Amino acid sequence: MELNEMMNVALMQGFAGLSLFSVLLLMGLGLAIIFGQMGVINMAHGEFMTIGAYTIYLFSTLTETLAPALMQVYFPVAIAVAFVIAFCVGWLAEWALIRHLYRRPLDTLLATWGLSLGMQQVFRSTFGAKEVSPTLPDWLMGSWAPAEGLDIPINGMFVMALTLLVTGLVLLALYRSRWGLRVRATVSNRVMANATGINTRQTDRLTFAIGCGIAGVAGAAFTTIGSTGPTSGSLYIVDAFLVVTFGGAASLLGTVASAFGIAQTQSISEFFLTGSMARVLTLLLVITILMIRPQGLFAAKVRR
Repeated sequence: MELNEMMNVALMQGFAGLSLFSVLLLMGLGLAIIFGQMGVINMAHGEFMTIGAYTIYLFSTLTETLAPALMQVYFPVAIAVAFVIAFCVGWLAEWALIRHLYRRPLDTLLATWGLSLGMQQVFRSTFGAKEVSPTLPDWLMGSWAPAEGLDIPINGMFVMALTLLVTGLVLLALYRSRWGLRVRATVSNRVMANATGINTRQTDRLTFAIGCGIAGVAGAAFTTIGSTGPTSGSLYIVDAFLVVTFGGAASLLGTVASAFGIAQTQSISEFFLTGSMARVLTLLLVITILMIRPQGLFAAKVRR
């Protein structure tokens, strides 16, 4: 293999890692808000991703059947609706279940695991056990060839742009909005936040719902690179928790850095090893680093 061909293969493999990085980062952002900021272990987070993926599929099917002329414009609207639906289901889950289990991590873990199984059964009963894929707009198909022998998928570039947009909006909201101020005050000192008039219960509910909504956007992005089934979200939940833990539970910057590192390591390893061995190698590297630095890459000092 010539040097030019090897460079092209390495670049395409690296871009495949960026596509995985995008999905992991969107999943990790939602978890960083829920787990990192609130301390809630949400085992159903992957199912909120699946909600977003099925929302895209439903929009695709309905648009193709009822208004085929809108096939080129439905996708951005469907992404926004995926966020709203996942947000609303997250709000309901926090009100009905999570709010009764704060500061009880084991109970929260078991309850959200049961919630995830229930949601999977709802998906299975509604959409069937087989995986489905939406019909994507024409502008998401094909690839861009900046050089001979180098093909970069357009859908991958779109997912990257969407991830950068969502990440920027989350950082802006967390550090430049009243909601972000309340979240940071609650994380820093819940008792003092209550004393200053912040409704920490409402802040918790809104924060949980926003995290779930971001997972819905991750599911929408996922439909451009893979098919959707009832258990699709659960395949990413371990990786998402790994991203948040490795980066530092309360650090969004750490989430970005760890998602990039894990995705690139796994993607490049898969070029030389089998998929399962690449995952094992990635996990071993992460565990080794966490043994040296248990607080993660970017640990934040907070008072509970």
